[in-house]
Amino acid sequence: MVIGIDHGYYAMKGKNIVFPTGITAYEYEPYTMQNVLQYQGKYYVCGTGRQALLKDKTANPNYYLLTMAAMAQEIRYRKAGRKTRVVLAAGLPLAGFGREKRLFKEYLLRKEQPLVFQYEKEYYEILIEDVKLFPQGYSALALHPEYINGEPSVLLVDLGGWTLDLMRLDNAVPNAATCRSLELGVIRCIDEIMEQVRRSSGLSVTEVQVERVLAGSSCSMNQNAKETILRHGRIYTERILSAIMEAGFDLRAIPSIFMGGGAAILKRHVKPQDGLCRAIYLTDVHANAAGYERLVGQMSKQ
Repeated sequence: MVIGIDHGYYAMKGKNIVFPTGITAYEYEPYTMQNVLQYQGKYYVCGTGRQALLKDKTANPNYYLLTMAAMAQEIRYRKAGRKTRVVLAAGLPLAGFGREKRLFKEYLLRKEQPLVFQYEKEYYEILIEDVKLFPQGYSALALHPEYINGEPSVLLVDLGGWTLDLMRLDNAVPNAATCRSLELGVIRCIDEIMEQVRRSSGLSVTEVQVERVLAGSSCSMNQNAKETILRHGRIYTERILSAIMEAGFDLRAIPSIFMGGGAAILKRHVKPQDGLCRAIYLTDVHANAAGYERLVGQMSKQ
């Protein structure tokens, strides 16, 4: 079985599942076994909020534990056997791909095989046969070649939890010299909005509330707080567009594909007067993980 996992700063995504990166360890069984991973005698509640920012995802075992939870959820979604062999497909930002590839593969592919754990009281025995790593963002285009076919140059904008990753494709081929990674992800946007709401109204809104308002979904909240959130959503959009231009990419000259968790925010707040040449919004948060699986499939056929 091939399982693609997108190890985001804000959320873990599979082809079919998604949950926040928060993880809390317990020595004893917690009050509920929902979202609980049991591994080596400890209990881990997965998906509660988000963990502290880790620029190096291999610095502690958290992402390894979250990978187990993600595999368990994907296997359960596919109604597959709990004892199975897996090829794990994951990704890294193109800007640091060569530098980080070896360490991240060693982090995910350990000598301890098969991997034995319980998730929500169900027993799993997984033999990870191999780990395949691909560039984030670009891999998602494996599902949507129509976005780049026929275009001499396209800008890929992957707006994730912590970073804004930029990459230009010339004749559908990534131009490595154009890769940029800026710390302007959605987490910063939400944190700043929560602070502005506190200052203007004295209310302590939650991250989930801010996300729903930015996405245009229903949310019971003070109207002034809602207006503050939407106003700063537009301010954040302007900052993103400005940062992209300052990085040397002319959004008025070449088509741009916006993807990642922040693509939906930009789609809602970009205005005609911004003058974008052609904006394409790939708002499916599963796109990277699904793209990793597609690429492994293509490699197998070859």
